Amino acid sequence: MLIEAAALRAAGRQPSAPFEITLADGRVLAVSRLLRVLPGKRVVGEASLDGQRVLSKLFVASASERHWSRERGGIEALQAAGVATPELCWAGALAGGGYALLTEFIEAAQSLADACDGADETSRLRMVMPLLAKMHAAGLAQEDLHLGNFLCAAGRCYVIDGDAVRVSAKPLTAVEVSANLAILFAQLPPRQDAQIPDVLTTYAATPGAQVPETGPLLAEVQAVRARRLRHFLAKTGRECTQFAVTRSLRCFVAVSRDDHALLRALIDNPDAVLAEGQRLKSGGTCTVAGVQLGASRVVVKRYNLKHWRHALSRAWRPSRAWHSWREGHRLDFYGIATPRPLAVIEERLGPLRGRAFLVNEYCPGACLLDVLDAGQLPEPALATALLELFGQLHALRITHGDLKASNLLWDNGRVVLIDLDAMHQHTSPTGFARAWQRDRARFLRNWPAGSPLREWLDRSLPGAQSAA
Repeated sequence: MLIEAAALRAAGRQPSAPFEITLADGRVLAVSRLLRVLPGKRVVGEASLDGQRVLSKLFVASASERHWSRERGGIEALQAAGVATPELCWAGALAGGGYALLTEFIEAAQSLADACDGADETSRLRMVMPLLAKMHAAGLAQEDLHLGNFLCAAGRCYVIDGDAVRVSAKPLTAVEVSANLAILFAQLPPRQDAQIPDVLTTYAATPGAQVPETGPLLAEVQAVRARRLRHFLAKTGRECTQFAVTRSLRCFVAVSRDDHALLRALIDNPDAVLAEGQRLKSGGTCTVAGVQLGASRVVVKRYNLKHWRHALSRAWRPSRAWHSWREGHRLDFYGIATPRPLAVIEERLGPLRGRAFLVNEYCPGACLLDVLDAGQLPEPALATALLELFGQLHALRITHGDLKASNLLWDNGRVVLIDLDAMHQHTSPTGFARAWQRDRARFLRNWPAGSPLREWLDRSLPGAQSAA
């Protein structure tokens, strides 16, 4: 099927493939598979031109020349600096408007955002440090720096996304290097921050590298991560690549776009799907059920309204389902184990909120009340995971608000937090200290005073100034 840029632009998120498109020189590019779509702006796919397999980037927006030019300029700057990047095969206009940029197709390439060959996050960071040091020495900075902008194939790493490459006439200073590396390090969970000094030794091994000071770099990482978190949480309530959002006078729905098709029937009639599920909890304020959707099992939680006074008190506030949705994504952002939030549904009457539903992935783990024995210390793996979780929460000033042992699950080597209705990340050290002590005391009360387990927890958990 032969199409033009206007048709790809109008197709939004779901252009059909395969298709063919004509270049300005009359040749036909055959796109066989789509890899990424920015609706109405850019279509990236596997393609062939004159029998050569290429990666095609089609810039289809009505004013796309600027981004196409930046992409081309970034790739040419990387090549001039001797930085490994897929070879530029062709760049030019499309016959019917828009632009194309074709690069070498790297066989069996993996994004470093994935665990290439099983490498952990620290190993992957070390893999990109020589590339970044070489770029910085050549005056190049990747402004959208994340592991997804590096490919790994046959033991070699490549830089991609020339559109985000900023070109300077001179090498980056240590301060500029710090600012650029902070963008990369801030993408990773805070638990990785302790590995940054070690990773920097790999960066420093490259001739001519301007190595930033560790202290200021770590402070910059925290500042960038805080900005990224604010931006990410804002996205959870608006239409974007990751989330599909519907607003009307009667309803608000936010759903993970990847799971939209799976959850369609549930979104259309959540009460019916909830009624068909396996009831896990029934109460005045909430009803919870496990639901099988095809091959996937999810947990649906309905937040009920007990009476008109309760309804009136909740009508003007964000629902508990919305709060749990946001806090689940907050924990996921920080790399803290919690069931993945899939969708939130609020019944509305204009600005007034009514009942609400939260849909999460199902976690099969056992609650800590069943796993831990008050008469003995936890097994080493569980003890390590438990202390790591509490250490992360304490360092991030996050309190749960209801730390019953039944709200923590032991699953596949992780302690998983559930029921995030009252979770909060504090900005005030004083407010956090008070809330942390309440959380801590509530957790300890799950086991008898004087028991070996409770005494061990009281000695080991952060913030021990409060007695058990």
